[in-house]
Amino acid sequence: MLAEIAVPGPAAPGQLNLHETLRYAASPRRHPGRRTPGTLLADPACGLRDEIRDLADRLEHDGTSIADLRLMRTALKEMRWACRVFSKFRGIRKVTTFGSARTPPGSPAWEQARTFAARITELGYMVITGAGPGIMEACQMGSGRERSFGINIRLPFEQQPNPVIGDDPKLINFKYFFTRKLFLMKEADAVVLFPGGFGTHDEGFEALTLIQTGKAPVVPVVFIETPDGHYWGTWREYVEQHLRDQGLISPSDMDLFRVTDDVDDAVAEIVRFYRCYHSSRWVGEYMVLRLQVALAPALVTDLAQEFADALHEPVIEQRPALPEEADEPALAHLPRLVVPLRRRSAGRLRRLIDRINSA
Repeated sequence: MLAEIAVPGPAAPGQLNLHETLRYAASPRRHPGRRTPGTLLADPACGLRDEIRDLADRLEHDGTSIADLRLMRTALKEMRWACRVFSKFRGIRKVTTFGSARTPPGSPAWEQARTFAARITELGYMVITGAGPGIMEACQMGSGRERSFGINIRLPFEQQPNPVIGDDPKLINFKYFFTRKLFLMKEADAVVLFPGGFGTHDEGFEALTLIQTGKAPVVPVVFIETPDGHYWGTWREYVEQHLRDQGLISPSDMDLFRVTDDVDDAVAEIVRFYRCYHSSRWVGEYMVLRLQVALAPALVTDLAQEFADALHEPVIEQRPALPEEADEPALAHLPRLVVPLRRRSAGRLRRLIDRINSA
């Protein structure tokens, strides 16, 4: 049985077509979350929940092993709880910080981490850390309990929640690294890295990989060097010589991160990134950039010419919210740039955002 909802009224360019009839299907019980192509569920969230229930039923028919069922159950429980914790703070920008759990208190990197966290939270941001000692504790001492989250990993050694976040409701404990790392990136409006070991390098490269491949939005990624240090400077030289110069990454991928030994510079890099730019999402083959303020038409034309090498069509359009963005009504008022961006152009996208912010 099909139900129809008629929505009257004229359509404006780039907005929902108000003459359209939104249709949703009552799906068969064995496929409760499925809908026919070209139809729109009246309540998309309801449809997604039905699909999750349907997938759970299918596990029984697949003969899924007990070990795999336990893994999936634990991962889903962890993700559900993390979503619940973060849902109360959706309107606040957050910075995820990484660094060694073994950095001693009072050392230069430790002091930089504490100072950075204090200064960025003074500007209204919140800080996310891995909840452990070392750099993580320094960041949470700088930000304070009220302005920080702890995303802890349960390990048989080394990693225990630091006392700043230890019994706070914003502490989330994970069994699996993959679910933990998902939320460290998913909730980040910026990523800041201090010197660290295997885990820090893993997290830094994962952040850059997700951004480079379009699996995460472009955000500021800042590596903070200790004064007169060479830790991240040597790392950058390696990336230049062995990745960029050998063609393993694009030259423009070097624009996806910044190395600095100045905490104030790191703070300014993050704040500047959101001066005009607000957020983005893919809609089909188009990158939609949501802006704080509309741009002058002449500037939009200049941007299309300046970044023509990264576009699969020669025109960038400034438009209201697109119909496909109807699931984000809180952002509907923001002006948009609809950019026909080539998929392998994350570095050029970062340059485009910088150019918008400098206008």
